[in-house]
Amino acid sequence: MGPAPRRTRRVQVGHLGIGGGEPVRVQAMTKTDTRDTQATLDQIRALEVAGAEIIRLALPDPESLASLARLRPHTTAPLVGDVHFDHRLAVGALEAGADKIRINPGNIPDPARLRQVVEAAKQRGVPIRIGINSGSVPMALVREYGGPNARAMVAAAVQTATLFEEWGFSSLVISLKSSSVAETIEANRLLAAQLDYPIHLGVTAAGPALQSAVRSSLALGPLLMQGIGDTVRISITGDPGREVEVAWEILRALGLRQRGPIVVSCPTCARCHHPDLPALVERISTRLAQADVSASITVAVMGCEVNGPGEAREADLGIALSKTAAHIFRQGRVIAHVPIAQAEQALLKQIEALLREKPAPPDKGP
Repeated sequence: MGPAPRRTRRVQVGHLGIGGGEPVRVQAMTKTDTRDTQATLDQIRALEVAGAEIIRLALPDPESLASLARLRPHTTAPLVGDVHFDHRLAVGALEAGADKIRINPGNIPDPARLRQVVEAAKQRGVPIRIGINSGSVPMALVREYGGPNARAMVAAAVQTATLFEEWGFSSLVISLKSSSVAETIEANRLLAAQLDYPIHLGVTAAGPALQSAVRSSLALGPLLMQGIGDTVRISITGDPGREVEVAWEILRALGLRQRGPIVVSCPTCARCHHPDLPALVERISTRLAQADVSASITVAVMGCEVNGPGEAREADLGIALSKTAAHIFRQGRVIAHVPIAQAEQALLKQIEALLREKPAPPDKGP
């Protein structure tokens, strides 16, 4: 049972909804040169396979806008145009077929130019993400609040949202991102208390894979457990597919989304009765990774009789080793005892049977 959702407005992005009771959406961002249409399309398709539901592209120049227009007919994924500094690029992204645009008001400070973007989005029924990072808070607010801190970021978001509302535009998603875990949590809690727009969560400049996974989990976990956050993007220096993988693991761990099988395994110690349990777990995980993403099952692989039987009993399918045998559990019941040397073969056989029989559960909302 996941945390209770925060009540927000619902925003339509392509064929998907964000907020308003929709599941927490997983986003990713392409890392190719957007001007390279084929390379970017290949990465979009790879991200879709990995589980990205919404995909963002950097649009730094007119050539990238032309590439977005060429990409648009070849994917049904909702595409977000990420634009900075030049309001004309934001308008061009809308014309090229973006399903949402992300702008940072800190680097488009002229209200007249900003309004041109809002009017173009309003005409096309396309939402805007007000994306504010700690590194680009307007200087007036930095001075007022004594730094680019959580309160300054929230003030920037509230000012911009209020301005957009005065212009008759409220199809908004808001993000407040910092490279600081504590500041990210504080800013989004303050924001959630003041506005009811959907919130996009992430930690900016979070670093390489392991560092990012830890920092993102520590920042997003407490917020999502409070029902704060309607869409997430994990920032990793490297393969964008890893960003999607980490996002899904966070959401699955919190009980917010289901996607594919889960492996529960012990860390091993001197009590482990298998000669190489880590290798066994790796092979089982590899097989489960090939399963259909709708196969939402949990498989436990446990090396001894201390916690093994309990964990195996709680899983859809599990194996717990003793000194003399491998005990196979299914739906809480022991169904077989086999020699330890046959543990892998026996478990894989039961996995295949369960994958054939297990119906896909409905996806959980936030």
